[in-house]
Amino acid sequence: MKKIQLLNKIAPIGTDRFDRAAYEVSADITAPDAIMVRSAAMHDMQFNPELTAIARCGAGVNNIPVDDCAAKGIVVFNTPGANANGVKELTIAALLLASRNIIGGVQWAGTLTENVAKSVEAGKSAYGGCELQGKTLGVIGLGAIGGLVANAAKSIGMKVIGCDPFISIDAAWHLSQDVQKAEKYEEIFKTCDYITLHVPATKDTKNMINAESIAMMKKGVKIINLARADLVNAADLKDALASGQVSAYVTDFPTEETINVPGIIAIPHLGASTTESEDNCAVMAADQLMEFLTHGNIKNSVNYPSIEMPVTADANRIVILHKNIPNMISHIATILAKQNVNIENMANRSKGDYAVTLIDTFNDVSDAMAAEMTEMEGIIRVIRIG
Repeated sequence: MKKIQLLNKIAPIGTDRFDRAAYEVSADITAPDAIMVRSAAMHDMQFNPELTAIARCGAGVNNIPVDDCAAKGIVVFNTPGANANGVKELTIAALLLASRNIIGGVQWAGTLTENVAKSVEAGKSAYGGCELQGKTLGVIGLGAIGGLVANAAKSIGMKVIGCDPFISIDAAWHLSQDVQKAEKYEEIFKTCDYITLHVPATKDTKNMINAESIAMMKKGVKIINLARADLVNAADLKDALASGQVSAYVTDFPTEETINVPGIIAIPHLGASTTESEDNCAVMAADQLMEFLTHGNIKNSVNYPSIEMPVTADANRIVILHKNIPNMISHIATILAKQNVNIENMANRSKGDYAVTLIDTFNDVSDAMAAEMTEMEGIIRVIRIG
């Protein structure tokens, strides 16, 4: 029986997909074969030797030591696109909050006690704003979320410019033809009234919004960040707000530096906190874990390549996680041949420094044989299925 540990409250629609005759699923499990997690911090966790997979119910994996997991032969999955609609809708709300002083107006209205209607008419002008229609929105990152945001913004009358050096073919197909393409972020910085960020936090994107990039922007630009706090240099942003270079900043990642700052609207990380998003993420994560644990197939891993091989009836499958170095396949085949193991079917994929090889055989693969392969230079883990 496989053991699945839950580090957060995971939507039951996802955990219920596990057949309890084959899986034990609980928050109290020790020595799990796999972990399901949402936002729990895992960087200081000690992983048990049995752990082979971690599924993040969401897109971002900043809370998981991805590189360390790869080196230990732990496949880390995420669920791209499962929460995209929820974040898209909150982004549209953020654009409106940045444009109209709705929050300030509501707070002010709550202070009125007498002659409310007359007071509203007399004081409402202090909370006016501008409309989105006709304004230019720059979308940085056109993946599952950014693409939906770009299309939605076009539908409400905004001019949209998008930039994504790494856009996939599938994402490009789903993008409205009316979205203008920018080759570099600088084009967005210089031309847009609003800028919304939908990229992961990497060494290349960290602090991408800083004094230098802000100086390129239109005076009074409004910035939306529902992606990651690290994308924006908080000190530079606050200076820009104080000078009026930036007129509003809406973030879904409040920090000590950005809370209770004039001009900053801090949303308490609600982007994917809808019932639908949580359900979608849980279902996708559960299905990906079961496919890996049952067949060795990998989809939506952030540290190992996607790989899928049809199941050969009655065959034993070997999943080999290894370094992406020359001659690995021939070395693996040699070890199997020495043990008179015939390869019925095989697939291999690589991603950066790591690779996965799937092998089906009708022969038995012994503990000793798996141990011998694991001891070979470059092989990280051997998992036997079936």
